[in-house]
Amino acid sequence: MTRTQMFLIFFSVVLTIYGLINTYIFLRGWQTIPAESPWRTAYAALFWMLALSFIAGRVLEHVALSWFSDVLVWTGSFWLAAMAYFLLILLCIDLLRLFDRFVPFFPGSLRSLSMTGRQLIAAGILVVVALAVTYGHLNARTPRVRTIELTIAKRSAVPSLKVVAVSDVHLGTLVCRRFFARIVEDINALDPDLVLFAGDVIDEDLEPVIRQDLGESLKRIKSRLGVYGITGNHEFIGGVEEAAAYLTEHGVRLLRDSTATVDDAIVLVGREDVSRRQFEGKERRPLEEFAGSIDRSLPIILMDHQPIDLQPAVDFGADLQISGHTHNGQLWPFNYIAEAVYEVSWGLKQKASTFIYVSSGVGTWGPPVRTGNVPEIVVFNLQFQR
Repeated sequence: MTRTQMFLIFFSVVLTIYGLINTYIFLRGWQTIPAESPWRTAYAALFWMLALSFIAGRVLEHVALSWFSDVLVWTGSFWLAAMAYFLLILLCIDLLRLFDRFVPFFPGSLRSLSMTGRQLIAAGILVVVALAVTYGHLNARTPRVRTIELTIAKRSAVPSLKVVAVSDVHLGTLVCRRFFARIVEDINALDPDLVLFAGDVIDEDLEPVIRQDLGESLKRIKSRLGVYGITGNHEFIGGVEEAAAYLTEHGVRLLRDSTATVDDAIVLVGREDVSRRQFEGKERRPLEEFAGSIDRSLPIILMDHQPIDLQPAVDFGADLQISGHTHNGQLWPFNYIAEAVYEVSWGLKQKASTFIYVSSGVGTWGPPVRTGNVPEIVVFNLQFQR
């Protein structure tokens, strides 16, 4: 089976699930509108416009990028968050109703709701979802600075370094010029020695990035020892070579299964994203193959976008691994799924002599909404042996 066939199958499955979820939500809302009401037509039209806007906007971006495609993507992105919470609430209600059939515990008034009662419950659900999405959007647009103090038991040419790490920016239609300019201002205000981008700098399609000239904001980052980055899965989704060229042209030195010794003070090791296998049919290079000859007496920072397997960094002897990708679930309660999937889904962990930090990221994918976690810019104040 070719990769194109696999992609088509995957895309078909995703669309089918998406359609079933939206049909379920639609039918539950349909039941709150009287059969003879003219509002049923308006409800159906509005619902399916919202449900299809994200897909239509993404397709249109590839055909004719414009303000209209932007509107569709923004509208559909908010719908994705609303859809998730409508689904969770309605499933909880229907599961409770199913349980009540076998072990009755609802009062009689809830078992035989009038149309007015259904409409009041629907209005309550609508308010809860609207509040959750509004809060989540405001939260997603307010990055916090998280400071990590670490002592690395190695000597360096300098006694300390301030390293600012950012992951999962997802530059594009949703993470646009104004928001990214604020992120750059926040980074510069920290007066970093070194800035690291731990993958997913670009959100799939490069055209919205070029149109908004977001690379100019990248070039405004001030860092004494430079700006380095690695690829993430989204660079591969949109075309890794084009994304890599754009980032390089705008001041980000990408480490793609390669290393860099910075100012004789620290060694950076950057891994190509593991999704290379999926998109190019090639494995990324083993650590020892491309980094085996580095000076291991210096502090080593390893960047690997997806924290799928932490042991290679530990075995290699990295002092600090920086990852992202998880978004810490982005939407509550999906953070619990992330915690179940990854050994570290967010935060700091030490394995042997290796510190591992997985960032929740500073941008968003899909809905521009975060609930249950915060976007972050991470500052590592590194102290070395004297």
